[in-house]
Amino acid sequence: MDSVERVARALQRKEVDRIPTFEWSIDKKVIEGIIPGANEEEFIYKMGIDAFVLEVDYKKEELEPGVFRDEWGKIERSTGEAHTISSEGCIKTMQDFKNYHPPDPHALHRFNTIERMAEKHKQQKAIIVRLNDVFSIPRNLLGYEDLFINIASNPDLVKGLIDMSVEYNTTLAKEVVKRGVNIVFTGDDYAYDKGLLISPKSFNELFYPGFRKVIKNFKDLGLIVIKHTDGDIWQILDQLVDSGIDCIDPIDPSGGMDIVTVKKKYGDRVAIKGNVDCAHTLSFGSIGEVIAETKKCIKDGGPGFGYILSSSNTIHSSVKPENYKAMLDTLKEYGSYPINL
Repeated sequence: MDSVERVARALQRKEVDRIPTFEWSIDKKVIEGIIPGANEEEFIYKMGIDAFVLEVDYKKEELEPGVFRDEWGKIERSTGEAHTISSEGCIKTMQDFKNYHPPDPHALHRFNTIERMAEKHKQQKAIIVRLNDVFSIPRNLLGYEDLFINIASNPDLVKGLIDMSVEYNTTLAKEVVKRGVNIVFTGDDYAYDKGLLISPKSFNELFYPGFRKVIKNFKDLGLIVIKHTDGDIWQILDQLVDSGIDCIDPIDPSGGMDIVTVKKKYGDRVAIKGNVDCAHTLSFGSIGEVIAETKKCIKDGGPGFGYILSSSNTIHSSVKPENYKAMLDTLKEYGSYPINL
């Protein structure tokens, strides 16, 4: 069974030869620490990783050293890491929103990376594209603080941004389908390790109708949908699963999420992805601790299929290269079906 079939079947909770693995991102420092001189494409093949995860392309202009404005109009600051930090939104009022025009979703450069990588790798590796659902775009365009203020004081503005996000990401989804992509994930985070970033009431009344709509739109296009959100999501997990997603990720151990409980309750409806702890074990643990935790994830998530092993978020720059390698080596040794630990 090749990686393309393995990932698709795992996400559909069907029988596979072994548990697949892939990450939303793998930091260059970690790649270099495991295979010096390798780029990400070489690394994924040499380490037996099953998918490339790609993003839509947006241009940025540098305003000053380390400070950028992207096509959305938001200001970002470089952190020295793979991802920048959004430091300033571009919408303050309802009038700003009425005058606002998002980047052209049909722009030809928008899909350069997806087209190049799909053409090169689609026969050997699963191709997954990151889109949004309904939280990240309002957060980016307003800024975190103003988003929370407007949820209480100006919900119509937030609702307008949510509707725009649904329409925009549905359009992007149509474009990636034209390019042969059949798996997407949405990385909008609704929680942190102590609970939701917004109240359950605000989620249900403001965000969830749009969330259900955009997931339905993705599914109507024939897409397999992975929903990623960090943190403690117990309060909204029923709703996320009810929306029709195909997979939930990463069952964050730092947020008190338990993969056994999630699989027992929802495993007949969604696939499970996760969750070797990248905040602690992969970053600060010993190789022995990584091996033990990886084996536990295989034991807890693997039986009955519908499981993808990965970190609990990403392989970020603080992950020890030897620990990520130990995780992958352990999966190779123990992740074939039938699971026997």
